[in-house]
Amino acid sequence: MTEAQAGLRGLTAARKGALSTLRFTSLRLRLILVFALVALTAAVSASGIAYWLNREAVLTRTQDAVLRDFEQEMKNRAGALPAHPGQDELQRTAGQMASSSQRFSVLLVAEDANGRAVYGSSGGLNDGFALADVPTSLRTAVNKQQPLSASNKSPYHLYWQRIVDDGTPYLVAGTRVIGGGPTGYMVKSLEPEAKDLNSLAWSLGIATGLALIGSALLAQAAATTVLKPVHRLGVAARRLGEGELDTRLRVSGTDELADLSRTFNMAAEALEKRVADMAARDEASRRFVADMSHELRTPLTAITAVTEVLEEELDSESGGLDPMIEPAVRLVVSETRRLNDLVENLMEVTRFDAGTARLVLDDVDVADQITACIDARAWLDAVELDAERGIHARLDPRRLDVILANLIGNALKHGGSPVRVAVREEDSEVVIQVRDHGPGIPEDVLPHVFDRFYKASASRPRSEGSGLGLSIALENAHIHGGDITAANSPEGGAVFTLRLPRDASDVVRAAEEKHSEKGEA
Repeated sequence: MTEAQAGLRGLTAARKGALSTLRFTSLRLRLILVFALVALTAAVSASGIAYWLNREAVLTRTQDAVLRDFEQEMKNRAGALPAHPGQDELQRTAGQMASSSQRFSVLLVAEDANGRAVYGSSGGLNDGFALADVPTSLRTAVNKQQPLSASNKSPYHLYWQRIVDDGTPYLVAGTRVIGGGPTGYMVKSLEPEAKDLNSLAWSLGIATGLALIGSALLAQAAATTVLKPVHRLGVAARRLGEGELDTRLRVSGTDELADLSRTFNMAAEALEKRVADMAARDEASRRFVADMSHELRTPLTAITAVTEVLEEELDSESGGLDPMIEPAVRLVVSETRRLNDLVENLMEVTRFDAGTARLVLDDVDVADQITACIDARAWLDAVELDAERGIHARLDPRRLDVILANLIGNALKHGGSPVRVAVREEDSEVVIQVRDHGPGIPEDVLPHVFDRFYKASASRPRSEGSGLGLSIALENAHIHGGDITAANSPEGGAVFTLRLPRDASDVVRAAEEKHSEKGEA
């Protein structure tokens, strides 16, 4: 592998890794989201509770101090006023009450000697604190006389209410002097407390944001810690699936992920051993078939020569053979040919299995090639050819002849005459269809027609043919980069469709590169 190829592969892997981390279905993103949601829920809950508790504490403390001071001022100063004070006295007393430590505004309401209502105000609510600024419900509660009882010693009580005016919160309270006297109202701005609470809310919000960011970083760290071994396991499993059976994981630690890595290593080791054993048995089986086929060729050559002599005697006009042994001689001749074909087919199969089968390309006229195949086997009377001359392809003529001989021979043997062979061009492919007029292929047989040694009728194990013809034809199509399919025609009969590239040069180059890579390895 060149450095450029390695760099390109690394860049591709990096891009794939980046995309995998951004997928919404990725475990990393889900872990981060779960951590973030948990942290957000906890932070918001804690912040909300803290804000509510602090708010109540601040407002209650301020409110209690203000109401206590106002109540004290009403007893001391407003209680010292005469029964019917004048406006100046109310104004002066209201100013004195407002100068207390809590700095609230005061409105005093009383009746003068003539029964008219007089008011005294110290300012507030934008320097215009008036009776209209006091909520009606509060005024009603303040002026309502309560019945006296064992638990209620006073006819009038102190009442308060929080209001908001122009966005500013206020505390408004009111009460009457016990035993006769003016009614007093107080208003106190809660803006400083509101600012403090806003500052607290901002602080809690910032703390919540920081907690969210911290949880995301923690989730990222946790996801990296958890997912890195999982990622390594995924890469190792992918390499194992691609055939690198020596892939192993580095095991460290004693946690569940380490146990998973150990289990993977044991499974990979067992798989490697099993595959090695199977490969060894398969190789031994192929070698046995190849050796057996090779060893059979020598005696078969001698037997074939003898059978040819016997066949000549059978065909001679002199009739030199005894009629009693003539059937036996014909059986020997037939079975010798069958055995010879079987050995040749077995040797061809072992070449495909060993990966040693190679294409020898040549420019051929497909129609001429089919005609030559039919003519060589004396099938001209039984085969109809629908092929225009001039359809050229760069293929292996010998292997194309093997494919055609098997397809046409199978159609003649198991189908019905006439057998029709049609040729057409589709894009960069040559399509050859072989159709017979027989009963067709049973549906349960269709998936197995290209299997080795498969015969449609189990009751005819000694039928002509070895059961290797169609499988060899399919292998020859595959080595060209093509394919063969089998189906039944709606008009009756079986149809075998052969698809081959018009130029198999790319397939040859790819096979040579693959072979050279294996040689370097």
